Amino acid sequence: MNVFIRIVLLFVSAAFANKSGDDDWVNLPNKCEVCKFVSIEMKSAFEETGKTKEVIETNYRFLDDKGTPPIKYVKSDIRFIDVIENVCSRIMQYNLHKERDGSNRFAKGMSETFSTLHNLVHKGVKVVMDIPFELWNETSAEVADLKKQCDVMVEQYEDVIEDWYKGKQEEDLTTYLCEKHVLKGQDTACLKEKWSGKKGDTAAIAEDKKKKKSKKKKSKDVEDSQKKEKKVKKKKKKSKISESEKNKRKTEEAGYSSDEEIQKKVPLGLDKTEL
Repeated sequence: MNVFIRIVLLFVSAAFANKSGDDDWVNLPNKCEVCKFVSIEMKSAFEETGKTKEVIETNYRFLDDKGTPPIKYVKSDIRFIDVIENVCSRIMQYNLHKERDGSNRFAKGMSETFSTLHNLVHKGVKVVMDIPFELWNETSAEVADLKKQCDVMVEQYEDVIEDWYKGKQEEDLTTYLCEKHVLKGQDTACLKEKWSGKKGDTAAIAEDKKKKKSKKKKSKDVEDSQKKEKKVKKKKKKSKISESEKNKRKTEEAGYSSDEEIQKKVPLGLDKTEL
């Protein structure tokens, strides 16, 4: 157990050597990686903001007293601005996973290394490191640089993103922004890198839980919608029966009877005949 802890500590200490001035351990994101995560987070933000049915009322009045018609939020410039202004702040949700290669080292969720260390601490194991416990979850130099480059890239290619938003949305944003503009004629290999995940990977587990939670929510929404629809149909049916009873009462109050009641009260005058 002690040997295992020492190995983990050596690995983590090396990972944090950049804080002591060892730049060999700092692997800053390249242009391809920055564009990849900018497009991923932008697509996610557009997907989230595209679910609303909100309408923006424009209360401007001109000399002829005709106001401009309301605009759907999903097609508005306001939605575009909201996404553009906040997309890079989403990058700060990422962590550095040094146990992974390439662009996969950037991912949301806690890395395997820190997950192991936190588990040791929770079990009461005394973990001694050069880095204070309070700084274990501090933003890494790589993630901070990813956010910084994101700000520059979004500002530089805002017109390209706006063109996609207003008339090219049928095309994948990563292809349009990264392959056709930002990385045109350059290395785009990182765009095809995908993390398959492996057993025990806390970040992958967290992502799976998030997806399952989203599926459950969608399923519940569909179920609630179906229940609501059944209630409406039942209410309409009850309303029709109630209306029929009201009409019947009105007829009786006016001194009339229904055809069925007349037939019950007045026997048919048929003569008996013998064969």
